[in-house]
Amino acid sequence: MRPIRLLFLIVLPLYLISCGTQKKAPYYLENVKDSIPGDVKTPDLRIQKNDLLSIQVYSASTKPELSDALYNLPCNTSTGGASNANVCGFLVDANGDIEYPRLGTIHAEGMTKQELAIEVKKRLTQPVERLKDPNVIIRFLNYKVTVLGQVAHEGIVEVLAERVTILEAIGLAGGITDYGKKDAVKVLREINGKREVGYVDLSSDSLFVSPYYNLMQNDVVTVEPTKQKRKQVDQAIVAQRITFALGLITSAAFIYNVFK
Repeated sequence: MRPIRLLFLIVLPLYLISCGTQKKAPYYLENVKDSIPGDVKTPDLRIQKNDLLSIQVYSASTKPELSDALYNLPCNTSTGGASNANVCGFLVDANGDIEYPRLGTIHAEGMTKQELAIEVKKRLTQPVERLKDPNVIIRFLNYKVTVLGQVAHEGIVEVLAERVTILEAIGLAGGITDYGKKDAVKVLREINGKREVGYVDLSSDSLFVSPYYNLMQNDVVTVEPTKQKRKQVDQAIVAQRITFALGLITSAAFIYNVFK
């Protein structure tokens, strides 16, 4: 009977601790008012190293020797998905450059799509007119963000459009779990070869003016666990150790009773 009482005295305090008062977790946009002043602005994305770009050139020229096909990568349309993108895309290398057929090396890192399009068009028309009235269309082929931590589905979120907010990214990851901190979501971002970390409060009315509300390609979003979750993890570890210790004590007591 004594071992049962000892086990009860050990387990009871752990149960009482786990049933302590729990602080109410904030909810999405909890402090946002009915209307928020200001226009909705979408920032221009800056090209980064390892970005994969689709660059298509179109021209009004009808002469074979001035065909715009000479300045477009050949695409294997029989293959789909990522394979097709790899064939058709320009990869921004470790130096921030792309190698463009017939135009040479172009430094793309730090530019917007519009700025790079202007540079490509300039090289097509100056100092020699290679194409007549060229149009240049650029798209990101590998726009993605990574969501980690206390969400339903951790992993990489691929975005077909070239815009995603932090709310949309978390929604695509299945939302934050009951044990995730909504008032301190961390965003890891690389800009011009330097890493920066920002925090976003998803319950605050200042969310929409945060520089991390609109995510950039390759951002990493992490949702940290609440103190309650950390406490539960610590309690689980303690419980495992106590269970192991009780197992040793029980085994030792059994062996003692057998051989005494």
